[in-house]
Amino acid sequence: MQIDLPVIWAAIIGLGVFIYVMLDGFDLGIGLLFPFFEGKGEREVMLNTVAPVWDGNETFLVLGGAGLYGAFPVVYSTLLPANYMPLMLMVVGLIFRGAAFELRAKATRTQHAWDLAFIGGSALAAMCQGIVLGSLLQGIKIVDDKFAGDPFDWFSPFSVFCGFGVLITYAALGCGWLILKTDGELQRKMRQLMRPLTAVLLGAIVIVSLWTVLGLPSVEARWFASGNLGWFLPVPILVLVCVVSIFRSVRLQHEAMPFLLTLAICFLGYTGLIISIWPYIIPPSLTIWQASSSHSSQLFALVGTVIVLPIILVYNAMQYRVFRGKVREGDAGYH
Repeated sequence: MQIDLPVIWAAIIGLGVFIYVMLDGFDLGIGLLFPFFEGKGEREVMLNTVAPVWDGNETFLVLGGAGLYGAFPVVYSTLLPANYMPLMLMVVGLIFRGAAFELRAKATRTQHAWDLAFIGGSALAAMCQGIVLGSLLQGIKIVDDKFAGDPFDWFSPFSVFCGFGVLITYAALGCGWLILKTDGELQRKMRQLMRPLTAVLLGAIVIVSLWTVLGLPSVEARWFASGNLGWFLPVPILVLVCVVSIFRSVRLQHEAMPFLLTLAICFLGYTGLIISIWPYIIPPSLTIWQASSSHSSQLFALVGTVIVLPIILVYNAMQYRVFRGKVREGDAGYH
């Protein structure tokens, strides 16, 4: 019996994208939280919590992109032309964020300018990721396996609001991470900020969910007309449970739970996305099997991935283990 390689590759790429969102999400979120904390010492502590790990976090973006190119090359002739501008702006944002991260520590008179670059780069990258997600959900026009729409089809109220939703999600992840990694006055301020961020995040989830289910016919059919609604109901119920639990954990001053519960919300949202579009990799017409490269190409790439992926996972796990514990003002840092 032949192995269904497209399904395996869809799982690998899906895993890579989720780990990227989970890990790079909180360090992008720290950039989004910078405007709320103007003290130099507080900002240094915030950056030092991710300084040892942020490079490794982006490894999974490379994994997802390379896997997509090798396993589903048709996606590059459809998704990329449909989203050239937001994808290029995302890369620009990541460049500014990375450069600012390294250079602000060595700057004196221009440190404030690099802080602005760090904030702007983080916001631009997060916003553009959400816009691409919204563009994917609303559907991409394809003819003969090629993009046949307008260059600005990606720009719509729905995709822009998805960008806003990703901004809020990353900010909440960053806040949860900083509750875990800091103490004292900075941790107290993060606990205060976590409550309104969680409330806004819940509102964004409700609006995007209703907009997706009621405004996009293909998704509405998947959720309501297929008879599978009973299987899908746990997703929104569990999201609500997580939100209530975040408020409770903040009130009880738990340190790890706000971050872990925000990660759980991200996972539930990701499963909702998969439920809404499966088995289409480019809704509403291109399935994972239609977009696949040849069986031999996918098998060759899979052999390399089976070797490399465990190494990447072990490396990332080790760096978080080595740099575990609290980060405080006055620590040497990792620049």
